[in-house]
Amino acid sequence: MSPLLETLEQNLNSDDHILDWLEDTVSFLPSFLNDSYNVEEANEYQWWEQNRDLIDSTSTPTLNVSSDHSTCITSLDLPTSSIPQSSDSSSSRKRKSPTTPNSKSPQEVVSKSCHIGENNESDAVVEEEVVKVKRTVSTKKAAAKGNGNNSNNGNSKEGRWAEQLLNPCAIAISNGNLSRVQHLLYVLHELASPSGDANNRLATHGLRALTHHLSSSTTPSFSTVSPITFASTEPRLFLRSLLKFYEISPWFTFPNAVANASILQILAQETDCLRTVHIVDMGVSHGLQWPTLLEALSHRSGGPPPLVRLTIVVAASMQNNGLSAPFSMGPAGDDFPSRLLRFAKSINLNLQINLLNNHPLEALNPQTMNTSPDETLIVCAQFRLHCISHTIPDDRTDFLKTLRSFEPKAVILCENDLSCSCKHCGDFTTGFTRRVEYLWRFLDTTSSAFKGRECEERRVMEGEAATALINGLEMNEGKEKWCEKMRRVGFIGEVFGEDVIDGARALLRKYDSNWEMKIDDKDKCVCLGWKGQPVSFCSLWKPFTV
Repeated sequence: MSPLLETLEQNLNSDDHILDWLEDTVSFLPSFLNDSYNVEEANEYQWWEQNRDLIDSTSTPTLNVSSDHSTCITSLDLPTSSIPQSSDSSSSRKRKSPTTPNSKSPQEVVSKSCHIGENNESDAVVEEEVVKVKRTVSTKKAAAKGNGNNSNNGNSKEGRWAEQLLNPCAIAISNGNLSRVQHLLYVLHELASPSGDANNRLATHGLRALTHHLSSSTTPSFSTVSPITFASTEPRLFLRSLLKFYEISPWFTFPNAVANASILQILAQETDCLRTVHIVDMGVSHGLQWPTLLEALSHRSGGPPPLVRLTIVVAASMQNNGLSAPFSMGPAGDDFPSRLLRFAKSINLNLQINLLNNHPLEALNPQTMNTSPDETLIVCAQFRLHCISHTIPDDRTDFLKTLRSFEPKAVILCENDLSCSCKHCGDFTTGFTRRVEYLWRFLDTTSSAFKGRECEERRVMEGEAATALINGLEMNEGKEKWCEKMRRVGFIGEVFGEDVIDGARALLRKYDSNWEMKIDDKDKCVCLGWKGQPVSFCSLWKPFTV
């Protein structure tokens, strides 16, 4: 056990009111209003629901998994026995009453926190810091956290009080400042709420991440409860959450639409319409990206391709490589390849899916993907490449070199745009700060998208996003660094066509007006932003040839 953790626990045990919150960590789990959010599937994804009868009346194709963890399945000759439907098994917890500690005002928190270790020299510093937080949040808003609305100033640093507590606490942990850690953990606990506004929810997830970090180097001694994530969610709730999120937020819908339009742009440049189209999916859409593309291919003016091959690289588990990008791992019972195959069959498109299960991206090669010179190969990498091991600074560059060796017709790269000035965010404090900023933007957007309403779908999406705080992945390589790496390994940026740009603009008009789209002429990227801050970027690349 680390000296800091051991001493901290001794001090915590000496204060009953602090010990109570450590033992009551289970109360951090979100609770829900009885009138849970009404889920209506997005029009763009009605195919998923329209094929429910087809799904219910036909069996899941047998998946033959080979020793190299790959699976090849096809849309042809599907058997016809029934598929068992699993029922929702979501559990609800009793919501806290307004008299619980989580309803205290910032003034009460300041008053109480200053009695903890009152003889320590850092008391005055912590009190001053908490008072500063108090000034940015009104008592009324702090006491009525259950409204769930985004009741702060968006991306204004003054309105983001949770970061003013989480980031100094991370610094104090790195510096071994026991007194400061103790104060800030207590204040975070008092203001954290899984059903409050974006600040309250960020404080909840951040507090869990900090206690996880304190106990990760030894046998966990804090009573921590893991949030609901994709991997731990019941498959039907998982699918419902994805569908709802795609309907109300462009976080993934926008880059998926740009990627699909880009693929059609590349294929339109091909002179041979009879070539097999091979798409390598290194993304996080869990199948939702592809139906619109498959339907577009089935109505192509020159006729559909004779065969569409889809190689899906399923995320490696945390046990396999220690790291997993947020949103990349679904529940074990989710069988989206079979749904895609049924949809392809319903539109008379010949689709073949090669599923690479629990496959680290670093291990990809032409043999595992079974590429052929007689096909049009397009790689679609979305929000996954930053999970490549970062223990060696050039690991991601080496992987991009591997992609270049595949000789693809094009590579579509979409990633988070969270750049910073440091060359390597390897230390805990800097990396944690960047991940907190990433999660803030996500929670701020979901507050708006779900209109402040509590529901299971929001809890699942936010719980999955919050895994970024714990998995330790670097989030600092923004648009400029990724584009520099792509050019360095032999790719050249391709300009998005007018159809791609016009379609992206039309799509974004369906969502909250705080979303915005920008075109980066220098790097030839389409960028998605929220309240003036960058969120993600999409780029199209071709191998450079002399």
